[in-house]
Amino acid sequence: ARDVRPPLVGPRILAVTVLKPDILRRTRRSEFVRRLEGTRVESVARRAKHVVVTLDSGDRLVVQPGMTGSLTVVHGTAPPDAYATIVFALDSGKRLLHRDVRRIGAVYLHAPAAWEAYDRDLGPEPLERTFTPARLAEALRNGRLAVKKAVMDQHRLAGVGNIYANEALWSAGIDPSREARGITAAEARRLHSAIVRILRRAIASRGTTVRDYRTGTGERGGYQRRLAVYGRAGRVCRRCRWRIVLTHVIDARATYFCPGCQR
Repeated sequence: ARDVRPPLVGPRILAVTVLKPDILRRTRRSEFVRRLEGTRVESVARRAKHVVVTLDSGDRLVVQPGMTGSLTVVHGTAPPDAYATIVFALDSGKRLLHRDVRRIGAVYLHAPAAWEAYDRDLGPEPLERTFTPARLAEALRNGRLAVKKAVMDQHRLAGVGNIYANEALWSAGIDPSREARGITAAEARRLHSAIVRILRRAIASRGTTVRDYRTGTGERGGYQRRLAVYGRAGRVCRRCRWRIVLTHVIDARATYFCPGCQR
C-alpha cells in the first residue's frame, strides 16, 4: 500500500482489462470493468491483509494478495506476463498491475455500505494504540481454538498471517496448539509485545519473501533473513538449541515451533 500510494492517488482509471476473472469475488467481470473505468483514485490504505483503494465513486477496490499475489505500478507498454490477472491503465500513462502466481488471492469491488459492513466484521488492528494486551486477552478468551488459529482469525485480530503468527508465538514462548482461552494475562502481555514488535520489524524490512512475495515496486522483502522458526524445521532453536518441528495438525497450515521452549 505504501509503495503504490504515491503514483496511484490522483490519476483516473482509463481502462480495465481482466485477464483472469477467477480472481474476482462477488463481482462479474463486466460489472467490475464498468464501475471502475472513468473513476479517480482518492486514497490507498491497508486494512487487515487487504490493500484498500478508495475511488471517487465511493466504491472500494479491495485486494487481498494472499501468499503469491502482488500489486505494482509499472511504466511502459510491455505486455503483462503470464501471471498478470488485471491491468488498470491510468491517465498518467502508468499501469496498475495485479499479479498472482498461484491465484489464491482475491480482488473485491465493494460499494460503500458493503465495505462498511465488511470492515465492521474485522478485528482490531495490531499496530493501533487501541490494541492493548487486555484487548488481545479478551479476543483469546472465548472459544476452544488453538491459540495460533485464534491469532490468525481476522475477526479477532486483523492482519496477522501464518508466518508472523509462528514467529510471535515462538518469541512469546507459547505452544501454538494450546487452547486460546487458557492463555494467562502474563502470556497475553508477552504475545502482544511479540506481535507488535515482529510486525513492525517485518514492515521495516518490507515484508517476507519465502518464494513469490514482492513489494509494491516488484522487489523481494527482507525479513526472511530474520525468521526464527518459520521454514527452519530440523534446525536448532536459536534460544534453547532443541530442533524446530513442523506440523500441519493445528490448522492445516505450516506450523513451526520449538518443543523445548514452547512447552
